[in-house]
Amino acid sequence: MQNKQDLYAVLKLTPGATNKEIKEAYQKLAFLYHPDRNQTNRDANRIMQAINDAYTILSNPAKRKEYDLPLGYANLVPKYKLGSKVKVSNHSNTPYRDHPGIVDKEPVRDTFRFWYEVKFETNGLTSVSRFAEDELIESD
Repeated sequence: MQNKQDLYAVLKLTPGATNKEIKEAYQKLAFLYHPDRNQTNRDANRIMQAINDAYTILSNPAKRKEYDLPLGYANLVPKYKLGSKVKVSNHSNTPYRDHPGIVDKEPVRDTFRFWYEVKFETNGLTSVSRFAEDELIESD
């Protein structure tokens, strides 16, 4: 990273922030510090560039993971909480691929990642299966 500042601090967030919180923080700060709104403030362009850089990295899941891993942020906070709506990613090798579900229990952390039990409702039947954090994505 060329920029040594904490990207979460730039957006005034914590490492456990959701994608929605990142987007809302970016929009709020971009509105406040946009150079067109702050023509008399010489630092507005520099601040806006830092906000844009932070958002570019934190809004992209792959770039965010690459940023978080060396800092140890990835292992601090689970990505999903009890009751979160999730979907099994399409690259997962499971019959539940692309199926929406709900996190059924609090996540369990091992050395490398968080594990989630996800409840699926299909044709009136309920099933629960365990997934690693990288196998799940947010469901709308």
